Amino acid sequence: MDLEVSTALTIPASELGWRFSRSSGPGGQHVNTSDSRVELFWDVGSSAALSDSQRLMLLTRLERRLVVGVVTVTASEQRSQLRNREIALAKLADLVAEGLAPEAPRRRATKPTRGSNRRRLAAKQQRAVTKQQRKRPSAE
Repeated sequence: MDLEVSTALTIPASELGWRFSRSSGPGGQHVNTSDSRVELFWDVGSSAALSDSQRLMLLTRLERRLVVGVVTVTASEQRSQLRNREIALAKLADLVAEGLAPEAPRRRATKPTRGSNRRRLAAKQQRAVTKQQRKRPSAE
């Protein structure tokens, strides 16, 4: 089953690797008998589905998640291995889509308006008056 990340990018099933193990999550006695925990891994560095620019972008943006160019996603939330497979595929698709998303434009710093500055100073003055009124009256 191919993984469709976006309309422009589909990762073929042949590039995806699966590993299954026993889950520590919910399931009671069932948990001790079935391999419901799913690990999905994909080699970003040697993927044929990516262009060179996409590969470079993913390798730089996901470098903390990569181990020797391979990204791994795990899922053990559900009792069913099939459901955990679907969750792992969705997690990988979200991760890759986020890694390939264009950067948001930088925020341009602006000065506060004269009115907002005035309001800020008035609030500070009011707070100072409130604190002054909490003092004990002088002995004079």
